[in-house]
Amino acid sequence: MAVQYITFTIAGGLYGIEVLQVEETLGHHNRTPVPLAPRGVAGLVNLRGQVVTTIDVRPKLGLPALSQDEESMMVVIDLHGESMSLLVDEVGEVLSVEADAFEPAPPTLSEEVRELVTGAYKLEGRLLLTLDVAAAVAA
Repeated sequence: MAVQYITFTIAGGLYGIEVLQVEETLGHHNRTPVPLAPRGVAGLVNLRGQVVTTIDVRPKLGLPALSQDEESMMVVIDLHGESMSLLVDEVGEVLSVEADAFEPAPPTLSEEVRELVTGAYKLEGRLLLTLDVAAAVAA
């Protein structure tokens, strides 16, 4: 049985979120900063009248946070009925992978990365890391 993932890159790494969790993908939007927000909260974005919290997962991956004016893309997800967006470098394609090819996250990944992924799929020449959405947006 095949599973579909929306793919995206962050600092050269290939990540994916199951299609059913993704509402939409968008280009760069200006973010309104939130004073004293927890680490990783990149700001708020107005999407067609709905205020959406934007999360930068880079700090949780052990990477420097994006600056407010850096061009990024957004993957808008639905988490328990609430829309949130994740900042990513670039949105890729929808990939279908066989569910039985799913493997645990490789031990060679950093601890920060292993805490944010549920596992991996070996693709031709690349590794697709499946992002744990709940862990990625947790404060």
